[in-house]
Amino acid sequence: MESVTAHDQRTHRIEAALPTDARALHDVAAATFPLACPPSARIGDIRRFIAENLSVASFERYLADPARSLLVAPATLEWAPRPPERFLMGYTMLIHGSPSDPDVAAVVGTEADGVRITELSKCYVRAEAHGGGTAAHLMRESIAVAAARGATRLWLGVNEENARAHRFYEKSGFTRVGTKRFQVGERLEHDYVYLLEL
Repeated sequence: MESVTAHDQRTHRIEAALPTDARALHDVAAATFPLACPPSARIGDIRRFIAENLSVASFERYLADPARSLLVAPATLEWAPRPPERFLMGYTMLIHGSPSDPDVAAVVGTEADGVRITELSKCYVRAEAHGGGTAAHLMRESIAVAAARGATRLWLGVNEENARAHRFYEKSGFTRVGTKRFQVGERLEHDYVYLLEL
């Protein structure tokens, strides 16, 4: 497969995911989720997490859920591994509503507190597009979608060892406000909770 050129990386188109994007979303999720895992994460646990939470069937459910918004960055290249199938360079998933995790609710709040909350549950870009601006464009559009849905706070969780992601979220205006736990297989990971006031 050819690599993405610098020119290609600067050409960005962000759009709402299509109802038919479950396969393309699974493909990009399977390629990018391992990039966010700490080096100590076990391959078997990562594969199980993808199979249970990032499968084609999972994305079919996510796409049909009115409480979720999925945005995608389609490849703007003429090449694709399996043309004419859709090929995505990255995606985000927003979940609108109060957090169910008590550790998150304690630092982010709930709608009972008079705030409208959205979670940035997923924000992933293929490795070959890192540094090309795709993630920044996805983030800007995701913030706009959350605000359009009436959210006053946008939060996310990111593994405490993912320094690259910490820098990106802080550059995007998020502030670290707490911690939460995240289960990957049998391993309990620890995430930082980041918050952006909209």
